[in-house]
Amino acid sequence: MSSKVYFSDLRALPGTDLLGKLKKLIRAAGIGQIDFENKMVAIKIHFGEPGNLSYLRPNYAKAVADVIKDLGGKPFLTDCNTLYVGRRKNALDHIDAAYENGFTPYSTGCQVIIADGLKGTDDVAVPVAGGSYVKEAKIGRAIMDADVFISLNHFKGHESTGFGGAIKNIGMGCGSRAGKMEQHNAGKPTVNEELCRGCHVCAKNCAHDAISFGADRKASIDHNKCVGCGRCLGACNFDAIYNENYSANAELNCKMAEYAKAVVDGRPQFHISLVIDVSPYCDCHAENDVPIIPDVGMFASFDPVALDQACADACNKMPPMPGSLLDDHIHAEGFVDHHDHFTNTSPETDWKVCLEHCEEIGLGSREYELITVK
Repeated sequence: MSSKVYFSDLRALPGTDLLGKLKKLIRAAGIGQIDFENKMVAIKIHFGEPGNLSYLRPNYAKAVADVIKDLGGKPFLTDCNTLYVGRRKNALDHIDAAYENGFTPYSTGCQVIIADGLKGTDDVAVPVAGGSYVKEAKIGRAIMDADVFISLNHFKGHESTGFGGAIKNIGMGCGSRAGKMEQHNAGKPTVNEELCRGCHVCAKNCAHDAISFGADRKASIDHNKCVGCGRCLGACNFDAIYNENYSANAELNCKMAEYAKAVVDGRPQFHISLVIDVSPYCDCHAENDVPIIPDVGMFASFDPVALDQACADACNKMPPMPGSLLDDHIHAEGFVDHHDHFTNTSPETDWKVCLEHCEEIGLGSREYELITVK
């Protein structure tokens, strides 16, 4: 069966504004069908690594929180701690980073709670019905304690999964630090010494001291220390780091699907994706590149799988952005066209694996009916 996905463009003529259009969109998509009365509502969002400027503005979070409060709910913004080096490895620094990027109770009208606790160890083992890779997902406790789950997703490219949308925001984002490690551990990256420039950027992005340099200034990765998080893959500007396990990204996508199912199975849920500032890499980077395509619009659905499929289809209908990483790859010598903007941007990825596995485990449908909200 096809699922309904609702869409609104980003035109804001005099007398209208994007926040009002977002509220209208999610109401038209049926968010009011959920019983929010006196319910605690987790709004899962990515607060953005400080230095990155492509994450969702907190104004959008406030618009969603306002609708939930109007419907009688008690919303809070949430995310889990990260594996890698940065400002979001523990709850104190994570909340500071969220506040620095504008996500405060005063700007959004709701509290910020880091779901897996002070050091990323406060998780719940949640069974995955039908899981092939994960039997029990390690999910941040506050997310599972909430009565209602909402995902508010920044749809963008990703160096390991092709793109980051609803499934990634839910599956990877709701995993505790141990849960993130479980999802990433299928693959350990390796250095192509011929391409390595010895710039040390990869080491600066490694939280586990797994990268060292020899007398020739070439990097090497200690697989005993490496957790397979993939940060060095995205950090290297010279394509010198690659994954020897060619199934690793496929396994990551499948594990992510199963983690997402653990989060949403059998509970009230709703999903919103904003396809704007479609950067080539995750918002976990402390920088962002030129968007790979122009802005598309806002989408909402009860089905996160249909939502991701609709967003990906809409992105692939857009022209590449001149001067972007995608444009660089298209004009590079020896370019092989995968007829997909995300795989052309990160050629070792195949996002379809994730959505296919989502369907296999009963998380949602890739078939959808797109309904435009003016």
